Amino acid sequence: MTGIKAMHLDRFCAGRGLGYVRFDPSGHGQSSGRFTDGTIGAWAEETIAILDRIVEGRVILVGSSMGGWLMLLAALARPGRVAGLAGIAAAPDFTERLIWDRLADEDRERLMNDGRLVKSSAYSDEPTILTRALVEEGRRHLLLTAPIGIKCKVRLLHGMADFDVPYQMSIELAGRLASGDVHVTLVKDGDHRLSRDADLALLTATLVEMVG
Repeated sequence: MTGIKAMHLDRFCAGRGLGYVRFDPSGHGQSSGRFTDGTIGAWAEETIAILDRIVEGRVILVGSSMGGWLMLLAALARPGRVAGLAGIAAAPDFTERLIWDRLADEDRERLMNDGRLVKSSAYSDEPTILTRALVEEGRRHLLLTAPIGIKCKVRLLHGMADFDVPYQMSIELAGRLASGDVHVTLVKDGDHRLSRDADLALLTATLVEMVG
């Protein structure tokens, strides 16, 4: 919640007099807990709890990467509370599509037998520890296997130079959504983070259009 995009949104909302809540799921950032204890279902429940206990009225949910999956699950759970969704390199089903499907057979075997797998991270000197629970529990929340009954306004931003989450995932997601008001914006030279000044300006323009 102290990332470039989150802080940019904080300033954007403050300047327009809009309420804004940002948070770190358990095991992330400043929140307690261990990442290795987390699952998609648990993090989605935390997101829904924010809607139920902290936020009033209808909201626009903004989710980046894994947060894009969580915003979708929250919108499905609380459709009356969500006025719109803004995804930034949204990564629904990433535990299956981007982890399990990409693992070599020996890594799959190690993950299933040991319950965890240590992989190097492109974003930190610390390795990423993947757990069997993350993958197996994630299968209960897969969305890209059927139509998605979300009918609100949806805006999806994605960099075409994103080597972590392929931009085709946002196009596929758009096709799955029940809403007829879905726009996908592709940034040809944009990476996974979409945190450059031009990317932030695009995010601002997207939210201005959504807020009205």
